[in-house]
Amino acid sequence: MVTADPFLTMHGIVKHFPGAKALDGVDLDVRAGEVHCVLGQNGAGKSTLIKVLSGAHGHDAGAIRIDGEEVTLATPAAALRAGIATMYQELDVVAGLTVAENIFLGNERSVAGLTRRQDAAHAARDLLVRLGHPEISPHAEVGTLSAAGQQVVSMARALSRDARLLIMDEPSAVLDSEEVDNLFRVVRDLTASGIAVIYISHRLEEIRRIGDRITVLKDGRTVASGLEVAQTSTRELITLMTGRTREYAFARREVPAEAQDVLQVVDLAVDGLFSGVDLTVRAGQIVGLAGLVGAGRSEILETIAGARRRTAGTVTVDGVALPPGSVPRAVAAGVGLCPEERKSQGLILDEPIFKNLTLSSFAGFARGGFLREHAERAATATQMQNLQLRPADPDRAIRTLSGGNQQKVMLGRWLEHGCRVLLLDEPTRGVDVGARAEIYDLIGQLADSGTAIVVVSSEIPEVLALADTVLVVAEGRIVHTGPATEIDEHRVLDLVMDSDALAEGHR
Repeated sequence: MVTADPFLTMHGIVKHFPGAKALDGVDLDVRAGEVHCVLGQNGAGKSTLIKVLSGAHGHDAGAIRIDGEEVTLATPAAALRAGIATMYQELDVVAGLTVAENIFLGNERSVAGLTRRQDAAHAARDLLVRLGHPEISPHAEVGTLSAAGQQVVSMARALSRDARLLIMDEPSAVLDSEEVDNLFRVVRDLTASGIAVIYISHRLEEIRRIGDRITVLKDGRTVASGLEVAQTSTRELITLMTGRTREYAFARREVPAEAQDVLQVVDLAVDGLFSGVDLTVRAGQIVGLAGLVGAGRSEILETIAGARRRTAGTVTVDGVALPPGSVPRAVAAGVGLCPEERKSQGLILDEPIFKNLTLSSFAGFARGGFLREHAERAATATQMQNLQLRPADPDRAIRTLSGGNQQKVMLGRWLEHGCRVLLLDEPTRGVDVGARAEIYDLIGQLADSGTAIVVVSSEIPEVLALADTVLVVAEGRIVHTGPATEIDEHRVLDLVMDSDALAEGHR
């Protein structure tokens, strides 16, 4: 039952990071027993807001009150003691531990310092049954579960803390429609028992089904607070989210009329992820994929690059067909990929910059079966100067660099290697404004040199600014293809969020 007085109130929350203000006066109030949806595009401040509430980040100004009393959530433990549990979009389970061990991690069932494994297993089973997944064994090693199963474990962990407020960040991103229905059943059970839920999603159709009220963030500020879901139109929400002040400065170039087709993708599919994908990229052309988290954009790039094995379709580079599921063959044909998760998928964090930058070009630095590290360092020094990489030390561990400089190293890798096709997945995620402009310049230089580029970005203005041609991806299918100059942000969001537009796209 929803209460009249708020359980949680945030007022004027400000959070600074070096070179950026992530939150600039955020207001939010959440009532016990309600689902309060927080909307906003990537970069709006949602993730920072979650981390402030969960105790991962302190705030620099403003006040947080629970039941009317001001609190300090200095650590995640403090947030848990206050009754706030968080389910992050990135799965936070620990492979190698059992389901029960993950559920009670940091909150172990013990007596006199000894863990009571049987008690933990029984309690874990009760939680899994409550979540509608009795088939998951508390004794199973969590790494053997699907992504959806691991998310259930993460939710069970949150519930094991007797939370009064549960924060759910994109909880449906890895779920199919049946699992989403089960998720909503669980959420309704939670709110019926008086638990408050903050629900974050890009999918407006989900907000319609599960939400009570909505707060909209834009550029680190609250632009609308406490909107009633039933009384707020989809068009109004889209307008609130897209009225941006930030510009995506990028000099649009003309692709020469005589430019040859470099990348051709025909009827590409991976069962259960996407199907029927067709795209052609000419030399010097930038094609952008716009869509929501979970729409299949990243998976399309990974399949083109050979990191996923396609179940149908063809991929051709300069007229040469690539075999399915072979990264070495794709790289040899001139395909480079800068993945979405650069830290876990693209970089070796404990290695120096020069090793990361030359990672795809080792053969060019080898003599007699040995790598010539002096040559690697020399090539890296040249690229660092071109990339304006700071600090300019090839031996520095790459984990010590900012997100923007790490992304430059990823781009520098393909500048050094040379590629015909460059696939960029979220190239400016976690990058400050200054580094963003420099990355745009690098992308432009690559296009000017004749590289065929495919860009995925959750920031729709970025796709529209960078791309010559835009493909809109929704639920694993291409629902629109056309020049970037002939589509705007409203239309993209209509296509991917409005159920009628989606249905029209499927037809």
